[in-house]
Amino acid sequence: MKIGTERILTTHVGSLPRPQDVVDCLFAEDRGEPVDPQIFDSTLRRAVAAVVARQSEAGVDVVSDGEMGKISYATYIRHRLTGFDGDSARPTPQDLDDFPEFRDRLVKAGASATYKRPVCKGPIAVKSLEPLRHDIARFQDALSRSRVTEAFMNSVSPGTIAVFQPNEYYSTHEAYVAALADAMRAEYETIVNSGLLLQLDCPDLAMGRHSRFKNVDDAQFLRWAELHVEALNHALADVPADRVRFHVCWGNYEGPHTHDLPLTTILPIALKAKPMGMLLEAANPRHEHEWEVWKSQKLPEDKVLIPGVVATTSNYVEAPELIAQRILHFAELVGRDRVIAGTDCGFGTFAGFGPIYPSIAWLKMQSLARGAAMASARLWEHADSASR
Repeated sequence: MKIGTERILTTHVGSLPRPQDVVDCLFAEDRGEPVDPQIFDSTLRRAVAAVVARQSEAGVDVVSDGEMGKISYATYIRHRLTGFDGDSARPTPQDLDDFPEFRDRLVKAGASATYKRPVCKGPIAVKSLEPLRHDIARFQDALSRSRVTEAFMNSVSPGTIAVFQPNEYYSTHEAYVAALADAMRAEYETIVNSGLLLQLDCPDLAMGRHSRFKNVDDAQFLRWAELHVEALNHALADVPADRVRFHVCWGNYEGPHTHDLPLTTILPIALKAKPMGMLLEAANPRHEHEWEVWKSQKLPEDKVLIPGVVATTSNYVEAPELIAQRILHFAELVGRDRVIAGTDCGFGTFAGFGPIYPSIAWLKMQSLARGAAMASARLWEHADSASR
């Protein structure tokens, strides 16, 4: 994983707005409808090439394929693992349940996003790595024609699969998560062996508390979070830590977030995860203040912090000056060479549905790059002055 030695690098969480033809292909595949493989591949290939080029033009250093080949960051796995079938209810977060009229309005707004959340009804195993290999090939083809610093590909963590896909087969939650960890090793290793960085999406460590596990107490949730980190580390046994980053979030949705656990509660567990890079929400109104945690919490020497300095549930475009301020908060506490500027979450969490208007997402990316440049000038100019 590259870090900035002369300036603050920029990145994001992974998903980006998908063109309508990509959305149509993904939903047809998810419904089990016949899709011409050549049309599917050419449609996604064009979209990946375009999204990589657009990231580069916006000034993003560490880019993704926009998750063009995934209908969502967690439910795509039904096409790659055995054991999943059918559909399941979508548990709404506790903070939305507290305001049922507001919750119902959000549910109605997203009613068109009829993707499946299957249930685990049989033994988990690798079904096929071909969809992953196609994703990698399309991404590498696009990268060969772009000038970027580095590239990453998203994959879902074992714990997050368990949060989104309920278990009706394994006798315990522990057994279910262990089976998922064993099955996901192949995907993680394939991504890293391709030369890409691996990003693991881990909202199970935060959002899981007020969604799937909202009916247990904090102590039980934290025990399961610890179990999820252990399973993640097991799945990464043969993957170097410096080729992996992981994203922890409380849910990429507009809401009161009044049941979000504080960062201080989950951080001791999250810091036990093997990946070198840690992406955290730090721009939205519920978590922006938590940069101060790093005044007392030491960032382990083998970690790099990737705070969200751009929000992903508001169509406000952050001023570059504000982004620079946010970056400086972290860089002055943990070191300028241990911070990469990121986003709170993705801009296309679910295909065809999201709170950010697509063209505004790209304005946010441009502002991110400008803000990082401003922060870099401050950080390196001050260091140069001090050395003279």
